[in-house]
Amino acid sequence: MIKLIASDVDGTLIKDSTPDLYPEMVDTIRELKKKGILFCAASGRQYESLRNVFRDVADDIAYIAENGAHIRYQNQNISVTPMRREHIEEIMFMLRPYYGECETIISTPNGSLVESQNEDFLNLITYGYHNAFRRVEDVLKADETIIKIAVYRKESIRELGEKLFIPRWQDKVKVCMAGEEWVDFMDSSVDKGNGLKILEDYLKIDRQETMAFGDNNNDIGMMQTAGHSYAVDTAVDEVKQAAGGICPGFRQKGVYQIIRKEVLFHA
Repeated sequence: MIKLIASDVDGTLIKDSTPDLYPEMVDTIRELKKKGILFCAASGRQYESLRNVFRDVADDIAYIAENGAHIRYQNQNISVTPMRREHIEEIMFMLRPYYGECETIISTPNGSLVESQNEDFLNLITYGYHNAFRRVEDVLKADETIIKIAVYRKESIRELGEKLFIPRWQDKVKVCMAGEEWVDFMDSSVDKGNGLKILEDYLKIDRQETMAFGDNNNDIGMMQTAGHSYAVDTAVDEVKQAAGGICPGFRQKGVYQIIRKEVLFHA
C-alpha cells in the first residue's frame, strides 16, 4: 500500500514557473489525506513558493523544497542543509560576470536574496513563482544561512549549464539542471532522493510504500529512492531510464491520472 507520494512540480505536475495547481489535483490530495496517504511537493522551488501553489491544501502536505536542502512538514523544519561559505563565494564570483544574460536567486530557510535589477526577472519570481525575497546589493554581505544558489537564463540555460557551470562544480557541490531555464547549486549532500529518504525515515515509511514523479535531472534521486516511480513522457532520457514507468505529462494531468488509477483505485 502506498503511504507517501512525492511529485516534482514544474514540468511534471504543472507548467514551469506557473503559480496555480489544477482543481482535480487539489481534490485528489484531499482524498489522499482522508485515506491516510501523504502527498509531498518535491521541487527546486523555495518553501513559500510551494505553499502558494498548494495553498488550498498547504497544511495537509509535506515539502521537499530547494531540491532537498529544506524539508518541512506540519509547519516544522525537518531538515535544513547549508552550503559551505567558500563555495558560496566562489560560485557567486563565477556567476556575476554573466549578469545581464543570467540572473541569480539565493535561497535561505526564510526566503530568498536577489541582487538583480532586472524588472522582468523580479516580476517572474514575484508573480510567476510567488517567491518571498528581498533585494540586496551584495548577497555575500548578508548575515543569512544560504542553502541554494540558482542561476536563471530566459528560454534556456542548458548550454551554459551543461558545458560550463555543471562541469566546473560537479566535483565540489551538488549542481544540476532544474528545468530548462535554471541551474541549481547546493551542498554536495543535497538531493531530492536524500530528502525523500529523510522524510521516509521521519515518518517511518518504507520505500516500497512510496511513489515519486519527475521530469528533470534533479528528480533522478527520487526515482531511485521510491519503490514506485514514474517519469513523465516529456522527461529527459536519464530520468526515464531511472524511473520504473512512464506516465503522461502535465498537459494530460499524468500525475493525477496515475494516482487515481494506481493508488486511490486500490486504496
